[in-house]
Amino acid sequence: MEIMHRACGAYGTNCYIVTINDKELIIDPGVDAFAWVERNVRHPVAILNTHGHFDHVWSNAALVKRFSVPIYAPKDDCFMLENDPFLQGTPSSKADVEVVGNQSFTIEGIDVTFLHCPGHTPGCSMIRIVDKLFSGDFIFRRSIGRYDFPYSDASQMRRSLEQFLTLQDDWEIFPGHGEKTSVKEEQKNIPYWLEYF
Repeated sequence: MEIMHRACGAYGTNCYIVTINDKELIIDPGVDAFAWVERNVRHPVAILNTHGHFDHVWSNAALVKRFSVPIYAPKDDCFMLENDPFLQGTPSSKADVEVVGNQSFTIEGIDVTFLHCPGHTPGCSMIRIVDKLFSGDFIFRRSIGRYDFPYSDASQMRRSLEQFLTLQDDWEIFPGHGEKTSVKEEQKNIPYWLEYF
């Protein structure tokens, strides 16, 4: 597995290209991600969105037009891809596969699992590929996602964090913003964040 990433747009949103067996998965192509992705993929097979916020899905439409690949996105956030609820001018895109809860897929021979972690958004998910977790805006290095936005839910966020504490595998975490970390490292910090609920 090869992982490339670039912090894109004003919010420094991490877009990832994951290559396995010469096939690429594009994760969270946000603002200004299109040109970088186009330069760095040869055989893209899917776009995976961890959640629906504009800074993670902005380049979906342009990449679908360019490469004709399917979009996998959490069902509860698909309205954000289609309708631009934050009025940012986000190009509309539509998920080909609406992911419900915890769901696994095999995409061109690559096993992908969505782990539903609502709170930041209704559909917010981490995406596991082999032993790597792409955590979107749920977990960051030494921090967690905000839960004070429209469509966020503090009680759901708390439950998702408590569920995160039960993970047994020390997977490496590649977040939607900032530097990579690991499950065990962030589990040390979760009790601190839970005190704020």
